[in-house]
Amino acid sequence: MLEIDKILKGDCLTSLKTLPDSCINLIFTSPPYADNRRKTYKGISTKEYVNWFLPISAELHRVLKNDGTFILNIKERAENGERQTYVIELILEMKNQGWLWTEEYIWHKKNCYPGKWPNRFRDAWERCVQFNKQKHFKMYQESVMVPIGNWSKKRLVKLSETDRKRDVSKVGSGFGKNVSNWLGKEYVYPTNVLYLSTECSNRGHSASFPVLLPTWFIKLFTLENDVVLDPFIGSGTTAVACINLNRHYIGIEAMEHYHQLAMDNIGKRNGKNKTEPEKANLWSLLK
Repeated sequence: MLEIDKILKGDCLTSLKTLPDSCINLIFTSPPYADNRRKTYKGISTKEYVNWFLPISAELHRVLKNDGTFILNIKERAENGERQTYVIELILEMKNQGWLWTEEYIWHKKNCYPGKWPNRFRDAWERCVQFNKQKHFKMYQESVMVPIGNWSKKRLVKLSETDRKRDVSKVGSGFGKNVSNWLGKEYVYPTNVLYLSTECSNRGHSASFPVLLPTWFIKLFTLENDVVLDPFIGSGTTAVACINLNRHYIGIEAMEHYHQLAMDNIGKRNGKNKTEPEKANLWSLLK
């Protein structure tokens, strides 16, 4: 029997083993990054990260429905003057587990922290890697469509002859576009780059992401009353997004302080009207 709308307190791997097979529609999570935030999450070394995560991803593969999706928010760290490769290694090992590496979204952090390094610039983006169990999965693209934009008012008023047919690339690449396909459209599919700021108002968690990040993926890959799992739920942001969108949630959190913080944030959200975030806010994520 699957118990929903609750936060499990305890070790991630142990807690996952209590869930039945094929019970989750979407997994969205941001696990502890390698060697980061040792004071709060103790940190996993870059050399041990893949071996640490693979038993977890095996359990995630078991509990995810065949037509479900797993979104992994992660970023490789720089160490000794170069980027480490554990994220790429993890992706390859997860493919060996049976996962399909379907897509990769980029979270562009508009207010990334300032800093100065001798051989690189500050981090302004993170990966949101999409995994699936099979090629055909549930995806509701119309739910995240965006306004076509003001450019169309001028560009599509008077089409040239070449605009009404496939315009072959002048560089000989073989690619081209048919501008007339945009006629009559008010909304279009977005790109795979999400533009939003990091969470600045959360004082109780060292790695909180903004609620609009899970919100966008929840809208894209689930319907109302579907079940979303976050095995590293931290301050409860994914659960709050689920409540906003009338989805069910299951969270896992090992640390007592963060478990209580998640419960407090969920309680605050439940005390308000369950209204979907403004569409304008979601549209602003993409360009």
